[in-house]
Amino acid sequence: MDRLDYLNRDSFFTGVSEGVISSERIIKMLEIHNDELVIEDKGIYSIEKFIVARRLMYWQVYLHKTVVSAETLLINILKRARQLVGRGEELFATPAFRHFLSADYSKDDFLKNPLHLEMFALLDDSDIGTSIKVWSKHSDKILSDLCSRMINRKLFKIILRDSPFSEEEIAAYRKNVVELLGLSGNDDQYYFLSGKLINNAYNSKSDKINILYKDDSVRDIAEAADTLNIKMLSEPVEKYYLCFPKIA
Repeated sequence: MDRLDYLNRDSFFTGVSEGVISSERIIKMLEIHNDELVIEDKGIYSIEKFIVARRLMYWQVYLHKTVVSAETLLINILKRARQLVGRGEELFATPAFRHFLSADYSKDDFLKNPLHLEMFALLDDSDIGTSIKVWSKHSDKILSDLCSRMINRKLFKIILRDSPFSEEEIAAYRKNVVELLGLSGNDDQYYFLSGKLINNAYNSKSDKINILYKDDSVRDIAEAADTLNIKMLSEPVEKYYLCFPKIA
């Protein structure tokens, strides 16, 4: 249900029409068979479109290089803020945000103490956004710089490709960033990041979609699809990236 909702909603707000799906029809085709949720066979084409839409929306929106760049910058802001708080620095934060900046909580902590879940439910974008605005004037140069980049949309440059970067390539890019920005110690961890993106439109193990036929037989959508090769779309696609500040 969540995916049916966000595909249509995000498609509308981003203007990416490939995410539009017939969610009403899919909901009408839902049935219960042997205590499991299934889709009537006449809804198979709507499910195929749903899976294709997910693949396209991930590459065009959720894993778009600009989104990944902004996310990387935000992660580094939070990492630096937590490091400063760990050193005893006083940082502006709302009560809910401060609750998680100042300590690490495991799953067991959440299960044992309902306060953690209550504080998490109070945390939203406004807590983070307001804090970033205030931190942009902080005396710590790294935190201030990272927050200013986020506010002024001076996002990190991102290099994206299908094959992994060699250790030599990563080292060369990192060295260039360190020298041009005059970084010292481990400060480069906030300005250079390498990793990979994985796009898996359909996983038959964790997101199984079963099609119910009129003879009461049930088949996985990857086997039942006859117009598009859903089996190929169920294979994860990986892309590798380097992310670092744009340097004039």
